[in-house]
Amino acid sequence: MKIAVVALGKIGLPLAVQFANKGHHVIGCDVNQKAVDLINAGTEPFPGEANLDEFLKKTIASGHLVATTDTKAAVAQCDAVVVVVPLFVDNDGVPDFGWMDDATKDIAEGLKSGTLISYETTLPVGTTRTRFAPMLEKISGLKAGVDFHLVFSPERVLTGRVFADLRKYPKLVGGVDASSTQAGINFYNAVLDFDDRPDLVEPNGVWDMGSTEASEMAKLAETTYRDVNIGLANQFAIFAEIANIDISKVISASNSQPFSHIHQPGIAVGGHCIPIYPRFYLWNHPEATIVRAAREANAAMPVHAVNMLAQSLISLKDKKVAVLGISYRGGVKESAFSGVFPTVTALKAAGASVLVHDPMYTDKEITHLGFTPYAMGGSIDGVILQADHAEYKKLTSTSFPGVKAVVDGRRIMSADNFPGVNFRVIGAPPR
Repeated sequence: MKIAVVALGKIGLPLAVQFANKGHHVIGCDVNQKAVDLINAGTEPFPGEANLDEFLKKTIASGHLVATTDTKAAVAQCDAVVVVVPLFVDNDGVPDFGWMDDATKDIAEGLKSGTLISYETTLPVGTTRTRFAPMLEKISGLKAGVDFHLVFSPERVLTGRVFADLRKYPKLVGGVDASSTQAGINFYNAVLDFDDRPDLVEPNGVWDMGSTEASEMAKLAETTYRDVNIGLANQFAIFAEIANIDISKVISASNSQPFSHIHQPGIAVGGHCIPIYPRFYLWNHPEATIVRAAREANAAMPVHAVNMLAQSLISLKDKKVAVLGISYRGGVKESAFSGVFPTVTALKAAGASVLVHDPMYTDKEITHLGFTPYAMGGSIDGVILQADHAEYKKLTSTSFPGVKAVVDGRRIMSADNFPGVNFRVIGAPPR
């Protein structure tokens, strides 16, 4: 089978490599010429994805994967097209379809009869049928469900472990009609392998969702559920600090009950999923007050961490503060919607002099993001840990000469390593 993968980012490139590794011929499409050149040279354009370097070199060398900037020409040669173009929202929560629309137009111009198109980018419910199907039909002159197959099949993976997650989680598929759904099921059965999962209600594999709308909602529901869960944990944590309770013990006790699971609190998780997809759901369902409240609660956690540090130092004015972690989560070099941005903004608003550190970023990269780099071992008044990088777990007070207060926003450091320092953890009373 010949497959086009449109957008070779941190999800799209591993998908293209996965398909090629299964013996299919894959054309990866991207607007970034530099990324295309690196991929064709067998060089991964971004670090941190397990097994990507090995698999990429193998599939490029075998000729099963090539990259191009010409999406139209690639689609014209292929039996299936998988779309992984990013979709964002503006400050008002309105989706910005610009990149997706441009990619869809390119796909439509190269579309031929019998092709399967699968959108994997998370979308508001109804988008595949009401926005992209008409666009594809108008430009190509072909009819969805008659001349070509159209499905929505959400990616359900985390960067850093894409290949493992592709095997671990069921692949959800829903089409604009029954024949499209079946074509999507057949396609993903041909390009993916699945781990045995006796814990699932159905055998692990490709699951028929019945429609594009059900498949779109399944992804929004699972991500929004996590956001609401985290929001609840964060509100528990703020109350626990006031009531002189360690929230970690409360959550551990709660999670010992059947069917219970509450996330540990912390500075709001970033990335493309948690901060964004609940807003897609709110765009569909603005009356979802619980979802809106959770999103607001999570977005407020960086400011809460700054307030904790301010209480410990009496004032942040003219204090030197180090923020540890640019990445939105540990072990991944990705700053999208990271808590570092509102944390730094709040610190500066309080009069602090802010320095930023991240082991995955060079000083030049940190400066390019608009931050002042912090060199570990430099004199500092306060520290806020924002990302749970493994390198931060064993830090001690000697790592920060002169430090008077630390706020661990991810609950990974040990208070015992900071004797004589006002050490605070979100969800725990002052020490």
